[in-house]
Amino acid sequence: MTNHWIDLKNADVILAMGGNPASNHPISMKWIMRAREKGAKLICVDPRFTRTAAKADLYAPLRSGSDIAFLGGMVNYILENNLYFKEYVANYTNASFLVHPDFKTPADLDGLFSGYDPENRKYDKSTWAFQKDENGVPLRDLSLQDPNCVFQHLKKQYLRYTPEKVSSITGTPLDKLMAVYELYGSTGKPDRVGTECYAMGWTQHTVGTQNIRTMAIIQLLLGNMGRAGGGVNALRGESNVQGSTDHGILFHILTGYLPTPKASLVDLATYIEKTTPKTNDPNSTNWWSNRGKYITSLLKAHFGSAATRENDFGYSWMPKLDDGMNASWLNLFDKMYEGQFEGFFAWGQNPACSGANSNKTRMAMTKLKWLVNVNLFDNETGSFWRGPDLNPSEIDTEVFMLPCCSSVEKEGSITNSGRWGQWRYKAIDPIGQSRPDAEIMNELFFKVRELYKKEGGAFPDPVVNLSWDYGEKDAAGKVRHIDTHAVAKEINGYYLEDVYDGNGQLVGKKGDLVKSFAFLKDDGSTSSGNWLYCNSYIMKDGKPFNMMARRGKEDPTGLGLFSDWTWAWPVNRRIIYNRASVDLQGNPWDPGKAVLTWNAADKKWVGDVPDGGAPPMGQSGKLPFIMKPDGVASVFGPGLSEGPFPEHYEALECPLEENSMSKQRINPTIKIFGDDMDAFYSCDLRYPFVATTYRVSEHWQTGVMTRHCSWQLEMQPQNFVEMSVELGKELGISNGETVVVVSGRGEVKAVAMITERFKPFKIADSTVHQVGLPWHFGWQYPEDGSGYDSSNLLTPTVGDANTMIPETKAFMVNVRKA
Repeated sequence: MTNHWIDLKNADVILAMGGNPASNHPISMKWIMRAREKGAKLICVDPRFTRTAAKADLYAPLRSGSDIAFLGGMVNYILENNLYFKEYVANYTNASFLVHPDFKTPADLDGLFSGYDPENRKYDKSTWAFQKDENGVPLRDLSLQDPNCVFQHLKKQYLRYTPEKVSSITGTPLDKLMAVYELYGSTGKPDRVGTECYAMGWTQHTVGTQNIRTMAIIQLLLGNMGRAGGGVNALRGESNVQGSTDHGILFHILTGYLPTPKASLVDLATYIEKTTPKTNDPNSTNWWSNRGKYITSLLKAHFGSAATRENDFGYSWMPKLDDGMNASWLNLFDKMYEGQFEGFFAWGQNPACSGANSNKTRMAMTKLKWLVNVNLFDNETGSFWRGPDLNPSEIDTEVFMLPCCSSVEKEGSITNSGRWGQWRYKAIDPIGQSRPDAEIMNELFFKVRELYKKEGGAFPDPVVNLSWDYGEKDAAGKVRHIDTHAVAKEINGYYLEDVYDGNGQLVGKKGDLVKSFAFLKDDGSTSSGNWLYCNSYIMKDGKPFNMMARRGKEDPTGLGLFSDWTWAWPVNRRIIYNRASVDLQGNPWDPGKAVLTWNAADKKWVGDVPDGGAPPMGQSGKLPFIMKPDGVASVFGPGLSEGPFPEHYEALECPLEENSMSKQRINPTIKIFGDDMDAFYSCDLRYPFVATTYRVSEHWQTGVMTRHCSWQLEMQPQNFVEMSVELGKELGISNGETVVVVSGRGEVKAVAMITERFKPFKIADSTVHQVGLPWHFGWQYPEDGSGYDSSNLLTPTVGDANTMIPETKAFMVNVRKA
């Protein structure tokens, strides 16, 4: 989240689209209702009339997979009615930047941008570049009138997204569509602000990244970024998802969102040179220019004293990606299915049910020699070999079960959606033979290192040189038990030598915890396991102090910042890009919701921790978007695969033979998997209904934890499929009947729920029906199979063009009586 949970109360308009906060993020709904109590309006846009819709002031339905059309129409409405916040847009975004004269949009090229290579399904982005002056600074037209400026290209791109066209694509009634546009468009004023809350309903599409980009453009046009009650806010599906991505759980990033090294980046200097964003604009902070300090400090945290200047701080020991390699979920299981892996650690997950096209996922695991299942309970992954349609006698995979304990049985931190790192204490000791994850890792590490030292290996250096000072050691040098505080301190980082500033003043004593990432160095004198978390565990009165364990309840601003409650990255900043909440002189756009104010007399900011600390632009300061090389927010985003502006494309599987917006039906840059198990079916009479998946309040993810709780299972005992009253009549299916939902990849039983929550859509003069299923169930438990199996048996093997997140929110199915 750019903002945080409590900040939702500061919004004048809340748009819930791509998520269902009332059911799945009840804490967010608490603060949304606080906003409504003060007069705010809640808009819900969803294919289904949800619990959030029941509390909304305005509900609008739309067909799954048509979000960009809906939001693109809002962009057009804002521009055509001059509702955009001009001073904000001109000064704080790249809307004024001049683009290459040869750049073309889908408005010019019938659904494609300039530079498309159909053979390789990717773009040559040379025409997506900005024009620059003799100093290499992008040329700008602050009047926003130049035909080559981003703003004019934006108007041209979305002029095609008329209300009538959008309504025919989305199925949203025209009156509802216009009501949403009018209400949300009203926030483009200094004294009004709007926020957006989304979840997997936006991300799990082949255009998932661009769904969110479209909303970001809207927020920038309306001046809603960096402000109290504004932002684009991801509602994470688990209380520590934000923390897991912060700490490098994805293949393409290290901790703190540092890029994973590639094989062609042969040494540390090359890595820093090639991955560090650059700018020639003196008004840009370009905070990523500090990347060398952060990666060097990370290497020191990893390898300790073994990392020296002479050996490039151990850079050669870091794992590398081959150039062009994509090791995301769909690709991993595709390679596993091809037999390219020997082993697999399924740690805290259940891919046999959570993976798209789960039949393929399950078959992929039959190709393994071994599988380690680390979980609270046995599940469909650990027992895949005895699952439906599999013959155990034909499967050679050896499976090991390592029982781990739950979150209440161990101490440590979580980082919630709002970036708040919160320390949790152990409530009870682990039950039975279960152990905390860190203790399991501890045992594995020392055993693997012992084997490397004893037997050698192809590349032992990364393991034998790894620093592992996380607790008291026995006579053999093995850590007896992991001290979680020691891990947290290493994440924060240490001064490894006495560190002085430019004036010779001591700023950090050897052995002390680093104050913040501003003090990290690239010479090996500091360490930090994650630069973003530097300041989370500091020295106070000469002793280590855990900022994440704070519980202060003071809120002097009245905005709900609660700066003494836990700790938020970065450096306890509660609202990211908060210097965009003020005008060029540092005066808040809305004094009644002042996140920051520039005190000209004292030459300092008052309020939240400022983003970068530089004075406002009108005071010879810096631009507010400090993580962007140009210092401004990107209305035009040339870094994405399918285009610098979002464009509506249909889902891989959809009910339409053509894209009503252009001749390009699907995202032109997505990867198409070619095996028979990856088959997809669009406009196929065998699969006539749009389907989507979602969560319910009573279950957690694939249900491994909640299905084993009898009281949870009693409330939601079986998989179900929701469908409209009209579709139920058409199929002759009654409420409560057992049915089979089938796609081109598999089928699953479910209880039919005939409901008015779904209504047929009118799409391009045709009636389109949609159904919905939760994805919390699996065959392994309840043991009698009464809960039925996973809805992901139905979903396709295809992902977003940028992130490869699977498209599980829009695909085609049929429904028949069981």
